[in-house]
This record gives sequence, structure tokens and C-alpha cells, in this order.
Amino acid sequence: NHTRIFERPRSTGTVRLSATTSTRLRPISLLSHSPSRRTASLATHSPFSSKMGKSSKKQTVKFVIDCTAPVDDKVLDVASFEKYLHDHIKVGAEGKTGALAANGVVITRDRTKLTVASPADLGFSKRQLKYLSKRYLKKQQLRDYLRVVAASKNSYELRYFSISAGDEEEAEEE
Repeated sequence: NHTRIFERPRSTGTVRLSATTSTRLRPISLLSHSPSRRTASLATHSPFSSKMGKSSKKQTVKFVIDCTAPVDDKVLDVASFEKYLHDHIKVGAEGKTGALAANGVVITRDRTKLTVASPADLGFSKRQLKYLSKRYLKKQQLRDYLRVVAASKNSYELRYFSISAGDEEEAEEE
């Protein structure tokens, strides 16, 4: 006669049940449960009860698009890419273009990088930058040669497609 012990969570506590080789279940004991003590401990460790003050500095989120490879090869013009982003980024509750300055979104450009800085509470998405980058590449007829890859959590990188099919065919001919 083999006995197994099962535990099943309940709202009043945990009931331990025993099952013998027959399929009959019977309660063994009811564990003690005091909701008042658990509620008190949760109140002292609540993340909302911390005494952190609000900072006067607004949080900003920065996204970077690194265009080093195509700019070095003089395939891509960063100034026109910046203008395209400035004209096509949709911001705000209405999702309209041309409202970057009103919502505090700033696009800056280095020689090979574009940086889009946005207030954190605006909820500007990195995914929109990838979409617009791919659209710009398609418009410039560069989409067949370049791809947009996430380099880190807050950055994209424009890379060339690596085509290794030609190398394999040459190796097979030899």
C-alpha cells in the first residue's frame, strides 16, 4: 500500500491530501494561515511606499542609428536621411508628422550617426525608427544592399548584406 502526499493551494491555506493506491482522497491537516500578518508584511515592502523624491530632470530616451559603413563608402547621405526622419517621424497622441519640436523630440547628426532623443513619457518606439530607416533605404534604392540591424538595446546599425554564395561556388569549381 503506497501513499503519496499532494498539496493544493486554497484561499484559506494549503490543504494536504493523501492518495492511496485506491483513488480516494482524504484531508490530512489544514496548515495555519494568518492573512493579517501577511498583509502587514506586504505593506512594509511595497514598491510604492518608498520615500524617493521626484527628480526635477526629465528622463530622455536616446536611439542611435549608426550609418558608418555606407557613409564611408559614400553610398548614403546622412543629411538627407536626417531630413527624411524629421519629415516622417510621427509623434504625439494624434500620431502626426511635423510635431517633433512641440513634443520635445530632437534629432542630432554626427558624421556617421543619427541620434533621436525623446522624453521617456512620450513612449517613442525604436521600432518606428527601423521602419522609417527601411523605407528610406527603399526610396533610395539601397534596400537590396543594406539592412537595418539592432546593435544594442537603444541603437540600430546599417550593414551590408553578406553574400557568401559566390564563395561556395568558386570553392566547388576548384
